[in-house]
Amino acid sequence: YISPDGTKLFFAGNVGDDINEYTLSTPFDVSTGVFVDSFSVAAQDTAIRGVAFNTDGSKMFVSGTQNSKVYEYALSTNFDVSTATYTQMMAPASPYGLHFSPDGTHMYFISTTNVYEFALSTGFDLSTTSYVRSFSVASQESIPIAVTFNPTGTKMFVSGASGGDVN
Repeated sequence: YISPDGTKLFFAGNVGDDINEYTLSTPFDVSTGVFVDSFSVAAQDTAIRGVAFNTDGSKMFVSGTQNSKVYEYALSTNFDVSTATYTQMMAPASPYGLHFSPDGTHMYFISTTNVYEFALSTGFDLSTTSYVRSFSVASQESIPIAVTFNPTGTKMFVSGASGGDVN
């Protein structure tokens, strides 16, 4: 995940069960990244797969496959993982990559060979989710790991481990 202004980079560290935070001195240029901090999520899940934030960085969301849940954390300092506190979770089926619409009223994640969509009646609040639909990507990718959309939501992108490409 890259913050909207391009100055923060975050990724889920499956081996360390943590979220790693980097500062980018040149926005959106990962070659300028400097490690800042990490935050362990092992108390909730030891097989984390994805990370996402709400627009202002006051909430962080982590997907994990050990317990098949998406976890929500409050950040007292926006986009600073060292200030994260676990708040709640929801239990979809084995969530991998995780993505929210800009207003937080739709959440998408990859599981097995499907992209799942959930509606959130209150943006970025996991307690308000309801299942909408799923879409199979099996004919393009047998091991999908990440999903994202273009800014207008008119194009979906899925990457995976078996195809070595982005669909």
